[in-house]
Amino acid sequence: MKKIFLLLSFLLFCTNAHADKMTKDGFLSTNVGYSKDQKISDPENKILLIYNHGQTSHDGPSSDCVWKGGMKNMASLVGQKVKGKEILVYIFCTGKLKGDDYKSLWNKKKFKAPYKGKPKLEKRLDANLKLIDDFASQGFKKNQIFITGRSCGGWMTMMLLARHQNIVAGGISFMQACYGKLTRSTKVKKVGIEKALEKFRKKSGDGPADMRQSQINDILKSNSLPALVFTHPKDPYDGLLSDWVEDIPGVERIVISEDNKVNGKSCSVWGKPIKNYHDMDRADCFKYYNSLILNFINSKLN
Repeated sequence: MKKIFLLLSFLLFCTNAHADKMTKDGFLSTNVGYSKDQKISDPENKILLIYNHGQTSHDGPSSDCVWKGGMKNMASLVGQKVKGKEILVYIFCTGKLKGDDYKSLWNKKKFKAPYKGKPKLEKRLDANLKLIDDFASQGFKKNQIFITGRSCGGWMTMMLLARHQNIVAGGISFMQACYGKLTRSTKVKKVGIEKALEKFRKKSGDGPADMRQSQINDILKSNSLPALVFTHPKDPYDGLLSDWVEDIPGVERIVISEDNKVNGKSCSVWGKPIKNYHDMDRADCFKYYNSLILNFINSKLN
């Protein structure tokens, strides 16, 4: 009987989890699903936020996209108006893309610089550029399009803005990171940033370490990056390694909090108290920052 109960519980969990996953491109609705009408009328009077998800596989293919439980805050922006223009959020699923040399990038015994071909992040960036052009051909104004994303999607957002200035109105990056749980695995708080990065290089190899630093260097070259960037010091990924974004002209960085509270209220996600601070942007308390996001969008519209 106990085994049957456990099996039924497992099947119920898997069924609910599968139902919660969103795996295709499309416009988000206010009730955290796909909008019934995917054909947008009057696109020139819309503000478009292109949302880029994170990655469970750094450079390889995966089924990554988004989960309904993590999109509630983005859904709460749908339909909001800024300067009389309505906000739309478009979910962009690019998990199936893979880097040309993905099988060797994270294997320090096999990886030999330079990387052969294009990595996944670069292909995701190219896919966003194409999508921007596609939307522009439908009547959306590029100066009313914003690139957004979390984790690897947030990292890619800053890469795109730095390399292609003025192609969109701006970007919003949530919990930017794409090279593993660096803050936690390298014990940044204990050993400091420099020694932590040395530890990352030793553990993961020159390939990932060089690629990460090269991308940071490219972003830092920007004369003005129209980006709103959210970080948290207890994020196990790049949390304590995020101070470099302060050196980018034009960036507005928001340190969400020092703990699991925002504006004095404890945060929860998927109905449970926050334990993984990488999920802060998906927590219920994050709606506190909606007014700041709307003000940022307002400041970037012509």
